[in-house]
Amino acid sequence: MGLNLVWGLLLVVVFFNGCFSKNASVPSRPDIVNIGAILTFDSIIGKVAKIALEAAVENVNSDPAILNGTKLKITIHDSNFSGFASIMEALQFMESESVALIGPQTSVLAHMISHVVNELQVPLLSFTATDPTLSSLQYPFFVRTTHSDLFQMAAIADIVEYYEWRQVVAIYIDDDHGRNGITSLADQLAAKRCKISQKAPIKPEATRADISDVLLQVALLESRVLVVHTYANWGLDILDVAQHLGMMESGYVWITTNWLSTVIDISSPLPLKAINAMQGIITLKSYIQDSEVKRKFTSEWKNLTNLGLSTYSLYAYDTIWILARALDEFFNQGRNVSFSKDLQLNNQSLGGFLNLDSLSIFNGGKMLLENILRVKMNGTTGSTEFTSDKNLVFPAFEVINVIGTGVRRVGYWSNSSHLSKSPPETVNTKLSNSSTSSELLYSVIWPGQTIKKPRGWVFPQNGKQLKIGVPHRVSFEEFVEQVRGTDLYRGYCIDVFTSAINLLPYAVPYKFHSYGDGQTNPSITDLVSYIKAGRFDAAVGDIAIITNRTRMADFTQPFIESGLVVVAPVRRLNSGTWAFLRPFTAKLWCVTGIFFLAVGVVNIVKTTNFVALLNNRSSQPYEQNMMSTLGRIVLILWLFVVLIISSSYTASLTSILTVQKLSSPIEGISSLILSKDPIGYQKNSFVRNYLVEELGISEARLVPLGLPEDYEKALKDGPNNGGVAAVVDERPYIELFLSTRCQFSIVGQEFTKNGWGFAFPRDSNLAVDISTAILKLSENGELQRIHDKWLIRGACSSQGAKFAVDRLELKSFKGLFFICGLACFLALFIYLVLIIYQYIKHKPDLPESSGRSLRSGRLQTFISFVDEKEESVKARSKKRIKDASSRRSNGDDSSANDYRSTQRESPSEWSQNVDRS
Repeated sequence: MGLNLVWGLLLVVVFFNGCFSKNASVPSRPDIVNIGAILTFDSIIGKVAKIALEAAVENVNSDPAILNGTKLKITIHDSNFSGFASIMEALQFMESESVALIGPQTSVLAHMISHVVNELQVPLLSFTATDPTLSSLQYPFFVRTTHSDLFQMAAIADIVEYYEWRQVVAIYIDDDHGRNGITSLADQLAAKRCKISQKAPIKPEATRADISDVLLQVALLESRVLVVHTYANWGLDILDVAQHLGMMESGYVWITTNWLSTVIDISSPLPLKAINAMQGIITLKSYIQDSEVKRKFTSEWKNLTNLGLSTYSLYAYDTIWILARALDEFFNQGRNVSFSKDLQLNNQSLGGFLNLDSLSIFNGGKMLLENILRVKMNGTTGSTEFTSDKNLVFPAFEVINVIGTGVRRVGYWSNSSHLSKSPPETVNTKLSNSSTSSELLYSVIWPGQTIKKPRGWVFPQNGKQLKIGVPHRVSFEEFVEQVRGTDLYRGYCIDVFTSAINLLPYAVPYKFHSYGDGQTNPSITDLVSYIKAGRFDAAVGDIAIITNRTRMADFTQPFIESGLVVVAPVRRLNSGTWAFLRPFTAKLWCVTGIFFLAVGVVNIVKTTNFVALLNNRSSQPYEQNMMSTLGRIVLILWLFVVLIISSSYTASLTSILTVQKLSSPIEGISSLILSKDPIGYQKNSFVRNYLVEELGISEARLVPLGLPEDYEKALKDGPNNGGVAAVVDERPYIELFLSTRCQFSIVGQEFTKNGWGFAFPRDSNLAVDISTAILKLSENGELQRIHDKWLIRGACSSQGAKFAVDRLELKSFKGLFFICGLACFLALFIYLVLIIYQYIKHKPDLPESSGRSLRSGRLQTFISFVDEKEESVKARSKKRIKDASSRRSNGDDSSANDYRSTQRESPSEWSQNVDRS
């Protein structure tokens, strides 16, 4: 017990000693901590930011729950839009031993000052410098307390994709802020398969004339989706000039970053001139969820100023609180505010001249920076927390439509749910991603007071017609043909193009230009390459969409299916005399015949009880019943086999007799490759390269052909007479060729799949609209009507020809009639031979008469003999036997001889022979 008491006292002593020692080692908190801020007082954001910073410092100093009596002292300097002044002011703050620097207001100044704070290890917190590149590892002491422009640009890219636009024009201030923001926009658009078609930079501090010059160039471009990324002070000037130039009319789309919503929030009410210049614009605004902290500060703000409360005011206010909480943790960790000389600066040759030796390194800068990035709090802007890449969590924006004298929210955007009608915190991410695009935003009133979604582009307003290249064909002119003596064109492809153009909701000025010498068909690939080179604005004609051409231009939706096929001479396999034997092979006929005989033998054996003897039956009635059952089983199975065979025979014979068959030694591209015969192809087409490069066919085997008549002659001559074994070409050409040449046919399957389309420059908006028009032509039947007008000839596929094939002819059954007739003739012949033989043996006695009457009597006797019944013959035979017996009893040798002759063949045997015949 005493020992335990001693140990307890020792523990108490150690505990208090540790506490006193700890308290003795903890430095006291300073009474005042210096922080600095650099703003531009004359800017819209600078005015409200200064008020917010001062209000935040006052609230922090009056809150006993933070800093434990230490007060913040903030010094705010005016940069007056000067980068040099900002740097000097930053250096001045470093001389005053400030632990942190807030600002500067622009990304340009943040880039410069970041180099200073990196050297002196002082955290730089900015709620307005939104350049995404400031988050790089190059600036470790830079902390952005608002959201990066990277997220704004992602939101704009989603909007562009949502409205199915593909190109935008970027208008921006040509500095770090503008350039880097637009670079992020380009990256985000590229991920959506969109792009910036034109960049329109405006120099900093541009005059109204400078802005007008830039916008005049923009007005001549085809894209009508304009994204403006600038500063609040100059953004209104851009919009005002745009309205003056007529660029706020129907057809235009204006999207701005959040500078416009900031102007509206702070400067409300705006002048009427400014309101008129922003009608129909879509802008972004940082989304901040409503909270008690926000409502409290909003109420306080109204007592501080008559300026509107913007999101920048809230982020400025929260920046002070982030720093205060980080300092509180810094002091709780036992850190103190201390500075040391920068030996590197003191060693500089210019140190004395610039007085750099007065600058000091903040010894606790790294620790304070870590504490800042670890802060988690609920501020006026909601939940505040930094990610691993030093960005604030939960980036979100409101999508605002400027209407009348106010604004209308049409949706939200967040990094997790993207576009949505509902606030981000209420959106289920999976549900949002699966929802249809028509539900993502409410309707927008666009410039020109229209609710119809703008197309997003027009033809350049420079009076230039589209220069469209058209191949000057010399064969298959049904597809494309130049009207002789004019610059007009006609044909299937021309009709499809003009019909599609007529469906567009806008006029398209264009003019066809011939491509080719008129002697041979031109190379379509070369024609498409002229688009890439800028010599043609488009190409219309029989243009197959193949891989190497898609690298040069964009193509519309195919308006006709195509693909390579093989055409060769064919002969028709008619149903001949022995067609009824063709359903079965010789082997099948033999096996079937053998089984017929085998089953017949089994049934014969059954009647003779041969199988029963082999089974060594012991009871005759049992044996007979057993054989009957087995016989029935064999017969049933054989009848089932015969049913299947006869059904298959009937189906096959029906096909042979009613379906016209074509035969060719070439069975398709595979057999054509294996052969060594010449192959024809259309001259100057891509077929040659495909056969050589893709299929490995020797170029020496290929024969270029120009006209359909050349196809016909080469195929008729054949490979042995200077012609070709087959022609390989695209299906539309071949179908037109075969429509009037029935002696040829497509053999094998189509071995490539593609289509014909119209070619346009890369990323052409017109290609998209023409594709939509082609689909409409297909849906309303106009595309088929155009096809029938130009390409249907049908001489080889007429209804009469098909009907003739379906009717059966006598020659199809000559073999059957021949076999049946031959069997009948042989049976009749054998029967007559037997009858004559029996007649000679058993002819009745004839009365004596003259020669003529004798011949007549014999004929009548023979006819009577044939017609005589078996009973009569038997009776006469018995009578003869009886007479012969009488004569033999009387010793008549001749009668005995007659009797022996009669015994050789009895009347009953004769009768049976006749029946068998």
